[in-house]
Amino acid sequence: MKYIILGGVAAGTKAAAKLKRLDRQAEVKIFTKSTDISYAGCGLPYYIGGDIPSKDGLIVNSPQKYSGLTGAQVQTGCEAIGIDSSKKQVSIRRTDGKTFEESYDKLIIATGAVPFIPPVEGVELPGVFCVRTPDDAVAIRDYAEKNSCRKAAVCGAGFIGLETAENLAALGMEVTVIDAAPQIMPNAFDAEMAGYAKRKLKTGGIRVLTSVSLKGINGTEHAESISTDNGALPADLVILAIGVRPATSFLSGSGIEMIKGTILVDEDMKTSLPDVYAAGDCAMVKNSLTGQPQWSAMGSTANLAARAMAKSLYGAGNGYGGCLGTGVVRLLPTLNGGRTGLTEEQAKAAGYDAVSAVCILDDKAHYYPGSSSFIVKLTAERESRRILGVQVLGAGAVDKMVDIAVTGISQGMKLDDFDTLDFAYAPPFSTAIHPFVTACYILENKLDGILESISPSEYDAGAAKDYTVLDVQPAPGIPNARWVNLSQVTETIEGLEKDAKLLLVCTKGKRGYFLQNRLKALGYTNTKVLEGGVMFNEVKVP
Repeated sequence: MKYIILGGVAAGTKAAAKLKRLDRQAEVKIFTKSTDISYAGCGLPYYIGGDIPSKDGLIVNSPQKYSGLTGAQVQTGCEAIGIDSSKKQVSIRRTDGKTFEESYDKLIIATGAVPFIPPVEGVELPGVFCVRTPDDAVAIRDYAEKNSCRKAAVCGAGFIGLETAENLAALGMEVTVIDAAPQIMPNAFDAEMAGYAKRKLKTGGIRVLTSVSLKGINGTEHAESISTDNGALPADLVILAIGVRPATSFLSGSGIEMIKGTILVDEDMKTSLPDVYAAGDCAMVKNSLTGQPQWSAMGSTANLAARAMAKSLYGAGNGYGGCLGTGVVRLLPTLNGGRTGLTEEQAKAAGYDAVSAVCILDDKAHYYPGSSSFIVKLTAERESRRILGVQVLGAGAVDKMVDIAVTGISQGMKLDDFDTLDFAYAPPFSTAIHPFVTACYILENKLDGILESISPSEYDAGAAKDYTVLDVQPAPGIPNARWVNLSQVTETIEGLEKDAKLLLVCTKGKRGYFLQNRLKALGYTNTKVLEGGVMFNEVKVP
């Protein structure tokens, strides 16, 4: 059996290695346009910032080392320019311009994606970079050092853009991030969670401008500023992190089925053409929760799907079950973000009767040095109580919270299924009741009517405008609000009617819930707790 693999980064090298382990007699050839293979694309921002000291740390394997380890052949500097599935041939062009044909029994397309370069003036100026390959990262760090860059503009507030911004700030630069979307990390976080992260970035010294588009890059011999629809911004270093597009233009006229340039595949990663498969950033997979097509341009998806594909080619495994859009990002040295599944907005758009709760929870024992908080938005289906998604922000191990949710969503678990799960506990690591379980408790209470609350998004929309704000913090902290000493609420509060609309606001939400419990017992009928308290919300009382 002769396998030809186009592309040698994540999906291509993973598929080739697994195929050779399954059949040592198979002929497996990788053709890749780059001179590097199997590199850590997700680590590029951390090379720029210096966490990864050398380019060698980004290269998982050289072509020679990889071939020695796996037995697969690697030819670099070879770009696929077309396929003929009727002849089972690939047309390939070398860097010297010479072309040749390569036959195959099975063809795997793993060409990945290329950065989107906006059609504006100045993108070719020195000082303007994308972040896609190790050479990009090396060039950015070298240019910044040699030219003593002080002001950076990052165009794009997705994960890569924000990671790059954080690392440029770590180099001492003044960093501004712009994005045409109305929020940062669009499609990954709901607006209120993104808004909280944006405020923290500002506090951390990174300027973020949303609903602002790049109009051009200005300079004579090098980048000096960027033009936006909000005016000009000085920048001697410009990063284009607006997004990527599938590297599939060479498939034009091949007859392969695609959506917006992304190759359609089934659970075995098989395309519409006979004996042709695809995996990685060039392929469209499905969301394992909704079953709908989803583009998941992630290194994790590429590796998992490629391995599953290789097994399927030998009748093993269960194919690729789909993605959940899982991601994790470091935004600041003191702020990480993670998410999986559906946001509340996505869940409702998909037809779910979704309900969410924003919770602020201890990430480990509160008395332990270095303890902090998780800001969690947990979403479930109202009737079935099945978990649909989670979004987490915090200084600690947000990935741990996300990974628990991945397991729960993948297994169709309900909120209540987590109530007594025996998660690991010791003060340096977690709380006695795991924070994910506590988030489930809070959403269960909301669904059961035990907790009656106003969400941050509802509060921003004016849902509490007719409510009297009661400050339930340990000490008064909200100007113009009436402070209530929680421990002394044992009878009717003077001056407050039993049917008065009362918004209970504390630091995180917990004391507000405690007060609501007491007030209900005293006959108060119209109380609401502000989810996330003043730590998450910008509370203003006229």
